[in-house]
Amino acid sequence: MCGITGAIWTDANKAVDGAALRRMTDALAHRGPDDEGFYTSPLGPRANGRTIAGAALGFRRLAIIDLAGSRQPLSNEDDSIHLVFNGEVYNYRQLHKRLEGSGHRFKTAGDAETLIHLYEDEGPDFLRHVVGMFALALWDAPRQRLLLARDRLGQKPLVYRMESGRLLFASELKSLLEVPGVPREIDPAALDEYLTFQYVPHPNTIFRQIRKLPPAHLAIYEDGRLSVRRYWSPAAAESDDFEVRGQADEPIDALRTTLSRAVELRLQSDVPLGAFLSGGVDSSLVVALMQRLSNQQVKTFSVGFPVKEFDESHYARRVAQHLGTEHHEFRVEPNAVDVLPQLVWNFDEPFADSSAIPTYYLAKMTRDHVTVALSGDGGDELFAGYPRYRAVRLSAVLDTLPRMVRRMLAAGFWQRLPASARQRSWSRRWKRFTGAMALDPQRRYAEWVSIFNLPRRAALYTDAFLARLTESDPLDFLLAAYRRFPKRDMVTASSLVDLVTYLPCDLMTKVDVATMAHGLECRQPMLDHRVVELAAALPLSLKMRMWRGKRILRAAFGDLLPATIFRRRKMGFGVPLDHWFRHELKEFAHQVLLDPRSLGRGYFRESVVRQLLEEHVTGVFDHSARLWSLLVLELWHQRWIDR
Repeated sequence: MCGITGAIWTDANKAVDGAALRRMTDALAHRGPDDEGFYTSPLGPRANGRTIAGAALGFRRLAIIDLAGSRQPLSNEDDSIHLVFNGEVYNYRQLHKRLEGSGHRFKTAGDAETLIHLYEDEGPDFLRHVVGMFALALWDAPRQRLLLARDRLGQKPLVYRMESGRLLFASELKSLLEVPGVPREIDPAALDEYLTFQYVPHPNTIFRQIRKLPPAHLAIYEDGRLSVRRYWSPAAAESDDFEVRGQADEPIDALRTTLSRAVELRLQSDVPLGAFLSGGVDSSLVVALMQRLSNQQVKTFSVGFPVKEFDESHYARRVAQHLGTEHHEFRVEPNAVDVLPQLVWNFDEPFADSSAIPTYYLAKMTRDHVTVALSGDGGDELFAGYPRYRAVRLSAVLDTLPRMVRRMLAAGFWQRLPASARQRSWSRRWKRFTGAMALDPQRRYAEWVSIFNLPRRAALYTDAFLARLTESDPLDFLLAAYRRFPKRDMVTASSLVDLVTYLPCDLMTKVDVATMAHGLECRQPMLDHRVVELAAALPLSLKMRMWRGKRILRAAFGDLLPATIFRRRKMGFGVPLDHWFRHELKEFAHQVLLDPRSLGRGYFRESVVRQLLEEHVTGVFDHSARLWSLLVLELWHQRWIDR
């Protein structure tokens, strides 16, 4: 894992000098504490009617493979092509042999150099041969061409700013903000998206003039123009052949082989390696495969909390004992007031997934023991593991009922039950579920996953801020993703939508930022694109049986884990936000959100903010996710705008 940054310019007034390049690179030091490197090439006179662009590449290294070599920026044999690369190429040994056979001479024993020689042979299509997670920038000086690319599932980040006469890029926003003159103008549409989803979806960032390169996309900057195109999609594997052929063992055997190989590839490391272990199906399965493939005891790491509803440590302990791992369990009591300022700095833009807190603590403590950790991320999206997919399936059944019956259900017989806390919780869930039944299935799902839905945002925003918003609908981000999977059933389509939206924008952002904050590399075997393509091709019947997901995982790997792990209720990796806003965070939230500086930004109506706080504190409604979004947004403003 590393941090990359740089610029290409054809305007002498836009040159990035050595001091600016160093500041851009230093801003990423947490991503690469082991080394740094720079490449610069000045703006040149016109040649054949073409200006020779100036170039600057900066690099911070976290050394994982070929510790003594592989210093970046790397170049080819004649120093005409230069590369900065963040990530891992897991099939680099196979590529190395192939490229040596075609006449290339390697300077290093690492994985990054294979990309340069592969590009020399294949041109911009070279990414189809790469198995890995990555964000890269490749400067082809003879062709005056810059390539920017991001891995298929968005495991590694890349942002850029396109302007007249210059292109800037970096692993993180804070690096670009070190360039003099880069504006910090907030994009109202991005803020609207943030309050909808708890993240700013690609290709937007919170800043109007800076963009994210979407996952599975390649950008080429040439002759002052930037073209961006997708180079891969899981939609390529939409066949239901396994079900049609009726050979139940074939997909099970294929999954065993493909996932085992994905884990094996991710065990390559010249530094200590371990795994996150929550005790859920996905992380437990990854650890089980690691232990089977390893000739030594696997190191596993979990974090426990004092609040029982959010503590999975006993499940992790049980799995560790079953598999015989060297288990490390950390007990922490997260303090949101203490950790929030650091998270706001690390995340660059507003990000309101509160599970970033336990992820941050887990990464910090894991880094004391290893430099690389494997995780089970991706299993829920690939194999229908989220409880909300049950709601999708149920809603498809209810859609077949007469309209009168659906209206009766929406009216809510739950209101006649005694008003215990648990019953109130179920009543609210039921009303949220049935309240969206009038919508079409795709928009209904988008409504369910929204933090602030449209009516709530309309009530929250001031007239002045509403006037700054365009006619665009934040939900178009999800609805456009649905259009990529028109042939799939609603549950499968929703899981694929999550795979290309929620997973890269939320989960991968959270994991990347939280781990790289401590110089820890996280690898996700289930996001090997071969595993993804296989899972995307499977029919729903192999993933979900009745209301329970991950059916094929139990069929393929049930012998590796205790049966109780497959039967346990999914908990999620969270913190007690609802409790915090009624107790520990109550005074702090009131002070921050009702401060004249916060209200004076002109976004929100004071009366609505007060109502959210009061309804939550008095128990009328659980607004914890909404309050967290508002709190993070204001603290982000104080750190990145006011300062």
